[in-house]
Parts: sequence; structure tokens; C-alpha cells
Amino acid sequence: MEPQIEWNKIGFGYIPTDYNIRSYYHNGKWSEPEVTDDLNISLSIAATCLHYGQEAFEGLKARRCPDGKVRIFRLEENAARMQATARGIVMAEVSTELFREMAIKVVELNKRFIPPYESGASLYIRPLLIGTSAQVGVSPAEDYTFLMFVTPVGPYFKGGFATNNYMIVRQFDRSAPLGTGRYKVGGNYAASLLANHMAHEQGYACEFYLDAKEKKYIDECGAANFFGIRDNTYITPKSTSILPSITNKSLQQVALDLGLRVECRQIPEEELLTFEEAGACGTAAVISPINKIDDVEKGVSYQISKDGKPGPISTLLYNRLTGIMYGTEPDIHGWNTVLDL
Repeated sequence: MEPQIEWNKIGFGYIPTDYNIRSYYHNGKWSEPEVTDDLNISLSIAATCLHYGQEAFEGLKARRCPDGKVRIFRLEENAARMQATARGIVMAEVSTELFREMAIKVVELNKRFIPPYESGASLYIRPLLIGTSAQVGVSPAEDYTFLMFVTPVGPYFKGGFATNNYMIVRQFDRSAPLGTGRYKVGGNYAASLLANHMAHEQGYACEFYLDAKEKKYIDECGAANFFGIRDNTYITPKSTSILPSITNKSLQQVALDLGLRVECRQIPEEELLTFEEAGACGTAAVISPINKIDDVEKGVSYQISKDGKPGPISTLLYNRLTGIMYGTEPDIHGWNTVLDL
């Protein structure tokens, strides 16, 4: 039975689905994946994920495509990033094979919740890895739970592929240069909530971070990576505190495919004045083009878009990458896992 959902009206939220899938790490090995319709987790009150932040997650999407097939984008990259996070906070690693098996299975089990192509919505896949050992000493857990659930989502920003305004914040750091910024852990997002709330209170779509050490270089756009376009070049920050975005990595390759140059380097704040286009990129929105970035503290406004609309290169990159995701552009790099569902 099809769920009673108005697909073209859903936001980026949580809608319960039929099943999730779990594996448990005990005595040095992972269990066979288990399917359940239970939407809750039973945890010890002393679980390390609750007390010491041993928690990692990922985000990827499955899309219903015009050819009727379902495509999951770059799931092996998400597996590799979760493995890097696990190493960074001393958790049991999930193999790429187990990650892949569970991702495909959870999509298959909930296929009735995959939005139709015409809706512009997709099925968001959330892998979650948590330390579950009961202990009060500060040390890594011995036992872990790895699970995946899915939920249909609409656009991250209500306007879809449209420009947004950002506000530079200096009184908060999302992460430290040698901290956990390059890992996808919940604490990084907790650290951004107050700054994000402030930006929304002042009418901005999101906050914009400078580097924590010198407050001189561009870091991230909220929870997304930044890129700027100038002189046929795709320019994105290089920093040890930035999460390595799979979308950004993909956009860099697409830019090269389209004949653009790519630079990954430190970007001083003043360079914002020189960009012809700019955007935030990530799984949720793919690209969110930037209209302007206001440095409220300095009383400076960096107007990126001249007409308030996405620029031509950002539009080309967005269309090419989403075309690959939906199977309407050639997948020359073999990024998609294609399912007949």
C-alpha cells in the first residue's frame, strides 16, 4: 500500500518508515544484520554514546529516477568517511561490505517510501554508529550498535535551488583545527546550534564560519562546505577542521570534467569580494547558491550574486551532478549503485 504522503509538500524532516536494520559489535566482530520495525533503541543509562560522545553518523540519498530505477549516490564514499570517523574517535569500524549490504537492504525494505521522480523529493538514508558499553570511565566502548533508517525528505532549503544569505559569526567556533571537525560526529553539530539560531533570528539562512585559529580564512557554511567561482576556477577551502564533503568532492570532479580548474587552498575572507559565484554544498541541498555574506561585526557585506539568482556555472554544476544522481547524465565515474525496485 502506498503511504498517504503529499510528496511535493514534504520538508527536510523525519517521517517514520516501515523498517530499519541493525548490526551489533561484540567480542570483536559484527553480527549479521537484523531487520526490525521497532523505531526505538534500548540503551544502558551508562552507554558511552550518551556520556562521552562516541557517536558517528552519515547521510546519503536514494532517488527514484526517470528510467524507473533507484540510484544510491556514492555509498562507498560514505562508508569510507564513517570508517575515518570511527578511527578518529576510537570506535569499531564498519566494513564497506556491511555498510553497502545494509544500505541496499534498508532501501529495498522501505521502497514504498521512495518519492516519485516528479516530486523532487528523495529517500534519505541515515547510518548511525554508537558506543553502547555501560561504563563511567572515560575510555572507548567495547560494544557498538550500527543501524540504518530511512525517511523521505524534500528540499533542505524551502526555496530549493535558489540563493540564500549568510552571516559570518566570530564568537563561535564549529570545531578546532586539530579537533573533530573532519569527522562526522554529533558534537560538531551541537557546537553549531547556537550560532545557527542566532543567524536565523537575524533573518539569515545560515551562519558562516571563519577558521578557529586566526579568524582569517573561510571555513564552512554552517554544516556545509563552501566553494567560490572565479575566472573559470572552482575554489574551495583546505582546512583540517572541515568535514570532507562527498558532494564537494564530486563537484570538484564534475568541474574538471567540464573544463574548469580546481583549487583547494586557504581562502582569506577578503577574497569573497572577488568571487563571481559562490555556494554551500552538501548531501541535503547538493548546492545552495549564495546571494550575499554579511560580516555584521565589521559592517561589511559581500554581495556575490549580482541579480539575486544562481550563477551560470553553479547552475551547470548543479544540473550535471543531479543529472548523474538521477541517471539522466552519463555516470562516467561509476558513482551510483543502481537498484531495480
